This record gives sequence, structure tokens and C-alpha cells, in this order.
Amino acid sequence: MLSEQSAALVRATLPAVGASLDEITERFYAGMFAARPELLRALFNRGNQAAGTQRQALAGSIAAFATYLVEHPDERPDAMLGRIAHKHASLGITPDQYEIVHEHLFAAIAGVLGEAVTPEVAAAWTEVYWLMANALIAVEKRLYEERGGHGWRAWRVVERVTETADAVTFRLRPADGGPVRGFHAGQYVSVRVTLADGARQIRQYSLSGAPGPDERQFTVKRVHDDAAPEGEVSHHLHARVRAGDVLELSEAYGDLVLDADADTPLLLASAGIGVTPMTAMLAHLAGTGHRAPVTVVHGDRSPADHALRADHLAYAAKLPDSSVHLWYEQDAPAGAGTGYVDLTRVPVAPGTRAYLCGPLPFMRAVREQLIGKGVAPADIHYEVFGPDLWLARRG
Repeated sequence: MLSEQSAALVRATLPAVGASLDEITERFYAGMFAARPELLRALFNRGNQAAGTQRQALAGSIAAFATYLVEHPDERPDAMLGRIAHKHASLGITPDQYEIVHEHLFAAIAGVLGEAVTPEVAAAWTEVYWLMANALIAVEKRLYEERGGHGWRAWRVVERVTETADAVTFRLRPADGGPVRGFHAGQYVSVRVTLADGARQIRQYSLSGAPGPDERQFTVKRVHDDAAPEGEVSHHLHARVRAGDVLELSEAYGDLVLDADADTPLLLASAGIGVTPMTAMLAHLAGTGHRAPVTVVHGDRSPADHALRADHLAYAAKLPDSSVHLWYEQDAPAGAGTGYVDLTRVPVAPGTRAYLCGPLPFMRAVREQLIGKGVAPADIHYEVFGPDLWLARRG
């Protein structure tokens, strides 16, 4: 892993680099997009760039990776790398693009830290960068090989279903009528669309139906602020895409997948549109006859805002040993809680493996409650929609 000489330099400079990472990543993206504007129009999420969340996520991942290397010199944070690699593979990231990032990232580091970046310090942080980059390239290569390479495939919308006032489900089949590669419940696909200004933007959406032989299903929640870039793709899909239209989809990626045998107790906790991968997981569990207890937890604004509510509850009811716990901020029906999710009175079986998806504050709160109930941290898995700011918080 990291050489002893570089480890010492990284350890010594990590506080200064870490304190400046927000400024470094801001300058990095500005410089890279000035030199390569096509990357912003056709690869990077313009909404995340405008909101600054991608900068925060990049800063967090760099700090987390460097910290891990100096604290665990003989190990590698494979879980973190795997999560990033799945995101990259869904976008079609290629090895040569890591060279572009390296060029502009290190120009930003030198520009922000100035004379503090001696040749020796630059060499040490270059070693950190390429350890991370080469590890990601290797994982991404394996993912591409497993899926027959990366390429965009045309899928025809065969059905559009209105779930709530702001959520729509699209069901699609390959436009070429060819075979469909399988996926694991909990995974997502990238969807690429051409917007009115000609930009080709990509977003990831969790597959919200059970793995099937010839169909894909994903559910999109519309972002309300029409002027906000982060909602431009969801608005496009809601306003323009109907049955018969064709969309470009990637293969399925994502590491939030069920990894448990039929005797492992499970807890599936979601909030808002985070219900999508959990519904797919429940459909899979119901179809495979999972025997162990399954605890379903969900929080939402109201029952009317609970996307996929009928499917969510119906799949849970098909399991031989399941319990459902719901919370709504308003209009809570009998049997549901009012307000936010609170696991105080929710029984959690020993040996439970938990899967979480929803806003970060929700997942952090649920994770803390689960650990308090004896669930091992290693048995708590999560999916973040958008840039992974969990790392930014802990970096």
C-alpha cells in the first residue's frame, strides 16, 4: 500500500490538505470544466455541481481514503471503493478520465496550498491519488466485464404509472427485443436523457420491481423547484416521457444488495423515495420464500406521498414472518405513528441485517438506534441517492 516515506508526509500534511479540501475541490471542478466543458454537459450532474454536493462528496472521499491509508497501512477501504466504483461504472467512467482528474486536481492543490506543496509532498499525494484511482479502475474493469462492457441501450417505455402527485413509475423493455441481463434487488440503473438545451444528463434510479426476465422498472420523484438544476431530469421524465418513448439505460449497478440466507433476520428501513430499492428487495424476498423475520420500517410525509405504498405493503404481507411499522408526518392512519421514524418500540431480532435508504439524517438516526439495539455496525448497509455526503461528514 502507501510507502513509508509517503505515509509520513501524508500524515503530516493531512490536516492542512483536509482543511482546504472544499476550496481545492471547488477550484478543481472550475478548472476542469473550463478546460473540458463537455464533461459538465454530458457526464457530471449539473444539479449536484450547482448545489456543491459533488464537491463535498469528493472532498470527503479523498480525506477518508487518505486517513484510512495512514491509519491502516496494510489495508484498503474496499467497501468505500466498491460503492464509488459502482457509481462510476453506471456512468461509463474510463481509465483515461482519471488522468484528466489527476491533472486538474493537482493543479488545484498547488494553487490553493502554494509553496507548502513541495515536490516531496506532491509525490506523496500523487501516490495516494493513484492508489485510489487504480483500485477503482480495477473494480470498474471487473464490473464492466461481468456485464459485457459498458454501453447505453435503448429501452422502450411500455407503461407509465402515476404513484403519487410527485412520483411516477416507468416500466420498460429493450427496444431491440434482445435478452436482458439479470440484476440484484436493490441495484440501480443510469438513465441518460437529452434536455432542451442539448445537454445529455445522466441520473441514477433504483430499480423498484423484482428482477424479471425481460423488464426494468424504476420510480422517479419530481423535484419541485423548476429553476433548480437538480430537478431538471426528473422534470423532463415527468413532463415528456410517455408509453412508447425510448430511453437510454445502463446495465444495473449498486452494492446495496441482499446478502443473507433464508434464515437471516432482515430489517428494511426507508423514508420518502428511498422506498424504491426496499420494494424491490421485498418483491424478491416474497418470490423466494424468505423464512426468517423481516421488519419493514418506513417514514413519509403522508400516506398519499408514500410512493409504491400498495406494492410495499403487499409484498411484506406475502412473507411468512414480517412486521410493518409506518410513520407519517400528517394524516397518519390507525396503526401508524405520527412524526418521524422511532424504533424505540420496534422489536429487532438478534443477528438482524439492516438495509437503509432515504435522506441522510434519517439513515444516521436509524443507524444509531439499531446499534443501540445491538445490531452490529457491519450489518447495517445503506444507499445514498446522489453524492455520498456520509463520507463528507465523517471525513
